[in-house]
Amino acid sequence: MIDFIVWVLQNIALAPYHLVLALINPDQWLNWSNPEAVMRFIYYGASVEFFFVVFTTFLVLTGLGAFWKRDILWWCVRVLETIANSVGRIAAWAGLVMVLTQVMIVFLQRIFRVAEIQLGPLGTAFAKDLSWWAEGLKFHNAIVVCLCVAYTFVQGGHVRVDLFYSTVKFRTKRVIDMFGSLIFMMPAIVLTYMYSWFFMWRHLMTPAVTSTSDLDRMLMQSRIFRWNVETIGFSPNGFNAYFLFKVLIVLFCVMVFMQAMAFFWRSYLEWVEGEESAGKYLDLDTTGDTAEDLEHAIHSGSS
Repeated sequence: MIDFIVWVLQNIALAPYHLVLALINPDQWLNWSNPEAVMRFIYYGASVEFFFVVFTTFLVLTGLGAFWKRDILWWCVRVLETIANSVGRIAAWAGLVMVLTQVMIVFLQRIFRVAEIQLGPLGTAFAKDLSWWAEGLKFHNAIVVCLCVAYTFVQGGHVRVDLFYSTVKFRTKRVIDMFGSLIFMMPAIVLTYMYSWFFMWRHLMTPAVTSTSDLDRMLMQSRIFRWNVETIGFSPNGFNAYFLFKVLIVLFCVMVFMQAMAFFWRSYLEWVEGEESAGKYLDLDTTGDTAEDLEHAIHSGSS
């Protein structure tokens, strides 16, 4: 146990060094004309070093907000929740596109017996078989699921299983929220990210990389590196960009982790400041319902 604590403290102490080293040597991991740089980017994207850079940043911001100025944490909460809301509100339009595409497919296939859909001016039209558009509906659904998850969390739209939460006091609820974000939300999404990161890259390039590969081995593999983006569909004329689903999984993990930090900080700040800070700076959507508008006005007024 002592060895583990020492290892954690060592990595926290080295985190600023690793961050500065990456920032002053961008060509070592961003120059993708060099296969070794690509391999470094892949390795460090889910490495212990990168984890502790993020973790140390979280600790520093939390410490500054807790022991110096709470406005720092409120600013972080507002930025992260704005990102979640902005991405979610844009991605939510994929749901409408999905519905319209489905209606278009049904009309063209069942009524007009059309086998292909073309979009764009003649000569440069984007033309695909109906089966491609039909299978692409899964991608629209994946956009909504992966990119709207943090937005839905901010808006309070996720389903809760409430055994005793509603019966406890306000500050007790905030303690439960902090505990949940640190013990359940963050670790689960970090593990998901680790495996989804390498899963994504295995469908974008060769040779295959895994979460157990070390940097030296990956640099040796860079000699045979080549892009090999997955374009195989389930049917000959079906949707052939399934690598985008792997990209969405990674983005899902990033969005959820950022929201986990924002949720922890908001819960801590509301715990410290009391019930009058509930919903402070919270940007909620409304549907025109009078009761909902009133609730939104109360939340806005507290900001």
